Amino acid sequence: MKYLLLIASDPTLPSPEPGDDSFDEYMAAWSQYEQELNDAGVNLGGEALQGAETATTVRHQDGTTTIADGPFAELKEHVGGYYLIDVDTLDDAIGWARKLPVGTGAVEVRPVFPTDEF
Repeated sequence: MKYLLLIASDPTLPSPEPGDDSFDEYMAAWSQYEQELNDAGVNLGGEALQGAETATTVRHQDGTTTIADGPFAELKEHVGGYYLIDVDTLDDAIGWARKLPVGTGAVEVRPVFPTDEF
């Protein structure tokens, strides 16, 4: 079954930037995690996202469409990236979410709706 691991964190917390002394170590943890996913054959893809300030929301309501700058909701945590994985059970997906090197943050684990039945 496919699961989305949606990575969210507080954008006010410090995070290493390119050029910082700790940046290479920070990125190595993410590279190692992704390599583990690849080695296990469960990685279907994933990307880091630019900051919420770059978001555009397209909202549909009552037959009209509006476009607004910014994320779709006011949140303390912002979505920073995701992995799409294919594992046997929710417990397996949670196991991979536990391994994510997010530091302080959250990972929402959500099953992908199976559309191949239609």
